[in-house]
Amino acid sequence: MTNTDAPRKAKIRQILADTPQLLSRAADTSLVEQIVRSVESKIADRLLRTGARMPSIRQYAEQHQVSRFTVVDAYDRLVAKGFLESRRGSGFYVKEPAALITHHEQAPNEKWPPLMDVVWLVRNMFRQMPAQKSPGTGTLPTEWMDGDLISNALRGISRQNSSLLIGYGEAQGFLPLRQQLQLKLAELEIAVTPDQIVTTTGITHALNIVASHFVQPGEVIFVDDPSWFLMFGSFAAMGAKVIGIPRLADGPDITKLAELAALHKPKLYVLVSVLHNPTSTSMSAAKAFQILKLAEEHDFTIVEDDIYCDMHPGSAVQPATRLSTLDQLNRVIYLGGFSKTLSANLRVGFIATSRDMAQHLTDRKMLLTLTTSEIGERVVYKILSEGHYRKHTDRLRSKLAIGRDKTVRQLERVGIAVDMMTPAGMFLWVDTGCDTNVLAEKAMEQGFLLAPGSLFSPNQLPSSHMRINVAAMSDPGIWRFLENEVGNNN
Repeated sequence: MTNTDAPRKAKIRQILADTPQLLSRAADTSLVEQIVRSVESKIADRLLRTGARMPSIRQYAEQHQVSRFTVVDAYDRLVAKGFLESRRGSGFYVKEPAALITHHEQAPNEKWPPLMDVVWLVRNMFRQMPAQKSPGTGTLPTEWMDGDLISNALRGISRQNSSLLIGYGEAQGFLPLRQQLQLKLAELEIAVTPDQIVTTTGITHALNIVASHFVQPGEVIFVDDPSWFLMFGSFAAMGAKVIGIPRLADGPDITKLAELAALHKPKLYVLVSVLHNPTSTSMSAAKAFQILKLAEEHDFTIVEDDIYCDMHPGSAVQPATRLSTLDQLNRVIYLGGFSKTLSANLRVGFIATSRDMAQHLTDRKMLLTLTTSEIGERVVYKILSEGHYRKHTDRLRSKLAIGRDKTVRQLERVGIAVDMMTPAGMFLWVDTGCDTNVLAEKAMEQGFLLAPGSLFSPNQLPSSHMRINVAAMSDPGIWRFLENEVGNNN
């Protein structure tokens, strides 16, 4: 040890000397997490400089009266988070600060982009804003979800043979889950066998698998207008041309669909039959038959996205005609999933199609991502097969009904019109009477995330419409904002 090393090590020990005062075995957070936060803070404040050597595990444990295992765990986490680096045979050292910038930091002069696009909304959806301040998001508040349901299922599968959780899963998907999905689809009067089902990492993954199989660069994909915005960029990245079909209260504009189908000869038409996003409308039986007729006439395949299936209260409350039920997966490919009702983090979806097409899409899936996570699929299977899911979705529908009625009344009070009134679903498609791009920018300045109507159309032209999530309208501040910005103009 040189003469210069000794003072530096003493200084580091002194800097860390106040840590025992911060540690508490009675705290809600573990000792490991308390140590991690303390070291992070000192690095961020430049009290611990880049290249500084941390005390050895033994020294740290003795100085702070904790076990060596606690220090090992804390140091490992700091390495994983990029705050420290481990040098074999030498110890732990503070890393370059530039690697420590987190997603919460923002350059001092950074402005929200003046031109909104799909990326704008997606980026801001993942800023982890509170649900009460995010009426523009497409997910339910976390407090509405049943975390215990998922954690109990995780504990259950963790007790299984660990070798089952380590290797690759089955290419087509976890067989017991596919068998369970066969029963679920039978309730919708869609007859399938397990070998007609392919599991995916959510609906987005399912759409990418299907589109990459069917569509070559320059070919056309039809979507509803308005519709789920994430498709537009994804399909465009494949080189496809995306064309919107006007969506009416009972389904697409059939006259326009016939006209554009004759003109463009699309390969796919991606649509939502039940609880359409963003309007929450459902297709009439008459429209469904007409769409199938046009698909036969112009030789295009229909992709039916039914991600909101379990939010629908049943045909006794609202008619629900699915193209897959009428077509029995001849010309229609059915997509489903559980990110909206169970957990966005599980990312478990599925494709139901003909037996031959299921094999082709399984091959495509392997080329894109090999297999999907069998752990997530086992979790979903356990929840479905033990009967907990049905009760959970019953509770969600009840909460949505209450939130929907309350939101509609408040919208009427501030002078905002609901274009398409429906008795179910998590969204309302409303007309504010003003440019919602401008409205969304003003809302973001006050800490609220709105979803302007321009983002839901392939042409992304300015719109007076916007999508509202009825489960995310409990903050009084958003109502004050809407009344001040919209109410005075209507």
